[in-house]
Amino acid sequence: MFPVHRPRRLRDHPVLRRMARETRLHRENLICPLFAVPGKGVRREIASLPGQFHLSVDRLAEAAKAVAGLGIPAVLLFGLPETKNPEGSGAWAEDGIVPRAVRAVKQAAPELAVLTDVCLCEYTTHGHCGVPVQRQGQVRVDNDATLPLLARTAVAHARAGADMVAPSDMMDGRVAAIRQALDAAGFTHLPILSYAAKHASAFYGPFREAADSAPQEGDRAGYQMDPANGREALAEMAADWQEGADALMVKPALPCLDLLRQARRRFTVPLAAYQVSGEYAMIEAAAARGWLDRDRAMWETLTAIRRAGADWIVTYYAQAAARGLRA
Repeated sequence: MFPVHRPRRLRDHPVLRRMARETRLHRENLICPLFAVPGKGVRREIASLPGQFHLSVDRLAEAAKAVAGLGIPAVLLFGLPETKNPEGSGAWAEDGIVPRAVRAVKQAAPELAVLTDVCLCEYTTHGHCGVPVQRQGQVRVDNDATLPLLARTAVAHARAGADMVAPSDMMDGRVAAIRQALDAAGFTHLPILSYAAKHASAFYGPFREAADSAPQEGDRAGYQMDPANGREALAEMAADWQEGADALMVKPALPCLDLLRQARRRFTVPLAAYQVSGEYAMIEAAAARGWLDRDRAMWETLTAIRRAGADWIVTYYAQAAARGLRA
């Protein structure tokens, strides 16, 4: 068709480029992760996540107000407890770090939707996402023994005022267990965002430092997904939807754009993608060395995740992106 058809014609003028843009990123697509820690007046930068902070509950409430002021609709809360034990009981303590953070955020920024990560890894001395057992000389996680603990955690977060719970443990049947527990406790209205296709990824390293949640023995490949398995990822998502999940997440984002696209074609519920700590840290490290343009890399990656089909993007760039989208 050349020279009659010239795709460059709509690229030549910046206004025409904007008018022809197919994928648009909005502040409403963003979810901002925040890390709550014990203490008061704590705002400590996380070494492996430049620009991200450990925040005591009082400072986290201030941060939530700033997030809301940028037009970001939601935060995802993670908690680091004062003490840990093998069972991880701090996860479901009514006065635990996440319930306290939820209450503080709801008071400081009631317009924000507060999502909570439901898992045990931050609260256990062994660092696994459930109850550990020894099998064939290796650490494994007892799936069925873990389910009631996750359900207790979700109910504790609901009682504190969470607007949505997000189980990230990858136990089979956890969505059904949480749904039943929430309903029995009177929280039939509370939605579940399931980390449905969460892979055993190399890109979680900085988060595990930030959340102090690295396994002390073994790894999580026995319950998190093999990154090579795309059909299994879709089956996991379908199972969680059938168990009652209201929204589904793919994690990590960039290595799984193909799965996100397939999920978008298959499922009608909202889809989330987590631009995880390693994805963020790679861009920050390369930008610090002058190897790439940080802002352009941020926009390009977020747009790619949105283009692949994500309705919601959990990203450490939420605040930076929201500032740019306001301009």
